[in-house]
Amino acid sequence: MSVGHANGSRGGLRFASLGSGSKGNATLVSDGESMLLVDCGFGLKEAERRLARLGVHPRQLDALLVTHEHGDHVRGIGPLARRYDLPVHLTPGTWLSGKLGRLPRTHWITPQSRFAIKGLDVDAITVPHDAREPVQFRIAAGDRKLGLLTDLGHPSEHVRQAFRGCDALVLECNHDVRMLAEGPYPPSLKRRVGGRWGHLANGQAAALLTELGLDRLQRIVCSHLSEHNNRPELALEALTPLLDGDETRLTVAAQDDGLDWQAIH
Repeated sequence: MSVGHANGSRGGLRFASLGSGSKGNATLVSDGESMLLVDCGFGLKEAERRLARLGVHPRQLDALLVTHEHGDHVRGIGPLARRYDLPVHLTPGTWLSGKLGRLPRTHWITPQSRFAIKGLDVDAITVPHDAREPVQFRIAAGDRKLGLLTDLGHPSEHVRQAFRGCDALVLECNHDVRMLAEGPYPPSLKRRVGGRWGHLANGQAAALLTELGLDRLQRIVCSHLSEHNNRPELALEALTPLLDGDETRLTVAAQDDGLDWQAIH
C-alpha cells in the first residue's frame, strides 16, 4: 500500500492495527494530514516492519500516545521516540512507572480531558485497569469519531458515556470465560484477568456494545484477544447476533497480521 493511500484523503478518518494481543498492541490513526500511533508493544525493528507493511515510515508520525505502562503496549515507545525524535503523550502515572526509559519530548495527558494534535481531537478517558494511571482514547476528525477501548476491567458508567456516538470502535474481546477458567493460567492470574481491573470477556464486550448502541457504528473491531483464553470465532460469535445480519461491520485485529487501513466515512 502506498504512503499516500495510508494517509487517506484530507478530512477523513482512518485507522489500522499493527497487531493486537498479549504479545503486542499498536494502532495507527490518521486524518490525511496528521498521523498518531497509539501504543507500541513491539520492538523497534518489528515496529518499523509492521509500519512499513501499512505504508508508513516512522518519520510520518506526529506523536505517540500511550494508554498505560504494560509491556505489550510500551515496549517500542521509547526506542521509536528516541530514534525518530517523536513526542510522547502519556499520563504522569504512566511515566512514573519507570517502564519507558528516556523520552526526548513528553506531553502530559490529564485524564478526562481533551487535547489536539493538528486536526485530530483526542479525549483521554480514565479506565478501570490494573496500571498506574491508565486511559483509553476517543479520537475525532470533524464529526467522525473513533473509540479505542481495550484493557478494561469493567465498563464503568463514565466509560459508557464517553464511548457513545462513535463511528468506529476498537473493542477489547480478551477472553472467553470458559476458556479462561479451564486454561493454563495459575489461579491468581485468572482472577486478575477476569476481575474488575483486568480485561473484558467476550460476553462483557457484547453487553457493552448493546449499551453503547450500534446504529452509528460503521466498523467494530474485536481486539486484544488472548492467545490462550480466546479464539477469533468465539469473539465474533458473541458480537454477531447484535448486528442484524450485517456482519460486514465486524472484524478482528489479529496478533500477527494486525488490521489493514479502515476508512470511516
